[in-house]
Amino acid sequence: MAQFIKANEVPELIKDGMTVFLDGFVGIGIPEEVYIAVEKSFLEKGTPKNLNIMFAAGFGNSKTGTGLNRFAHKGMIKRVIGGHWGLAPNLGNLVNSNDIQGYNFPQGVIAQMFRDIAANKPGTISHVGLGTFVDPDLQGGKLNSITKEDIVEKLHLNGRDVLFFKGQKGDIALLKGTTSDCEGNISMEEEPLTLETLSIAMAIKNNGGKVIVQVKKKLEEGYIQPKEVRIPGILVDYVVVAENPENHKQTLLVDYNPEYVTRKNEAPSIKEVAKLDERKIVARRCAMLLNRDQKILNYGIGMPEMIANVLNEEQQEEYFIPTVEPGAIGGTPEGGLNFGASIYPRATVDQPYQFDFYDGGGIDAAFLGLAQCDRNGNINVSKFGPKIAGCGGFINITQNAKSVVFCGTFTAGGLDVEVKDGKLVINQDGKIKKFISDVEQITFSGDVARQNNKKVIYVTERAVFELTKDGVVLTEIAPGVDLEKHILNQMDFKPIISENLKLMDERIFRDEKMGLVL
Repeated sequence: MAQFIKANEVPELIKDGMTVFLDGFVGIGIPEEVYIAVEKSFLEKGTPKNLNIMFAAGFGNSKTGTGLNRFAHKGMIKRVIGGHWGLAPNLGNLVNSNDIQGYNFPQGVIAQMFRDIAANKPGTISHVGLGTFVDPDLQGGKLNSITKEDIVEKLHLNGRDVLFFKGQKGDIALLKGTTSDCEGNISMEEEPLTLETLSIAMAIKNNGGKVIVQVKKKLEEGYIQPKEVRIPGILVDYVVVAENPENHKQTLLVDYNPEYVTRKNEAPSIKEVAKLDERKIVARRCAMLLNRDQKILNYGIGMPEMIANVLNEEQQEEYFIPTVEPGAIGGTPEGGLNFGASIYPRATVDQPYQFDFYDGGGIDAAFLGLAQCDRNGNINVSKFGPKIAGCGGFINITQNAKSVVFCGTFTAGGLDVEVKDGKLVINQDGKIKKFISDVEQITFSGDVARQNNKKVIYVTERAVFELTKDGVVLTEIAPGVDLEKHILNQMDFKPIISENLKLMDERIFRDEKMGLVL
């Protein structure tokens, strides 16, 4: 029988040096009231300290110090194994100053690790990460000089190379649900995602640790029905009923939106039409790469989010099923700090199973961000100078989707463009080149993609490239763009120029609908 406690009692359960498994995705699944109490205890009493934390996805808001940011204090943390670091920049700062040890592994691999840890397996075998900075032939996922232990190694099994990620033991789980009954059975009826809460709870319980779940409410009578239970009471040691509603929101921005947990059978309504800027230009060109045989899609955070809006505007959305890596299937994916949730999804599965589907090749087409691209077709989205963004689910998705489209602006940092008379006008280029000789860190390997004959396309507002066996090929340029001035002079390497170089479709550069039929 689970015990019901207050959030300020949680720090007493976490001893110095323990390993804590955390769960969340951007703004979803964060037991914020518990985190506040743990942070307060450390800042006022100096304990718990020297913790090891492990999480699959990044979560929190760096501007308000929520989520993972509450653990980003010198002395509080000893080691971090995480999938995405960008939402907690102070954790990255502690890595850069060698105050903590840090590992960055693919989000899907860590989600699957939690499940394997629950089964007391020695570790997780995956092909995900080969040829990237996660590969022990490169960095082994290590983020600084004090991170010494090798916890990923390369094996050769059944005629192919794979990576073996060593299993970890945990002592404490800090999780979030919606409702608890008197036995500690947890339901998640208001949670947009179930993430890996069940796997983490099992992993901690089977290691003799303590599972703590923050909920919105407790049933005073009766029990949660069996099929509605997402974390069985036998796995739960303590339940915290949040006292402040602000610390138990559906996302960091939304108290509760029923659209995130409801199926709607009608065709999607038309949203407000987005203005024709560089984001929409890129999204339109990406949308034109689709056909109705490519049913199952994945959109990354940032620029790719706009593709769903374009499909909606063109009334083509109903022909595709977008998915989001933490578990949402169907509906319209949300963006920003609501990313991870989908409006009127068809289904939601646990994150480890979503990545099983992804890793097995279930995605027909994936659209991901383009931060840096080099002469070999490699992409970096995970590290820029001292900034540690982390790979998140990027490696799982890009290595395994049937086709991959990287999309973003051609330059960054002050780019100013507009559309006039059906042509792209570049008023000012960005200060930062994205197409460089060698990326700072390999998050996507062009060599591995070529070995696997993967279709890879790079879409920007002014040019489209394709990865071939011979290298990166320029295939299209925007009307109004000068090849030498606006493209080649803004790259640190010279691409192969297609003998059949084309202009991007003129419909992309019109204010009215394209009349897209896929």
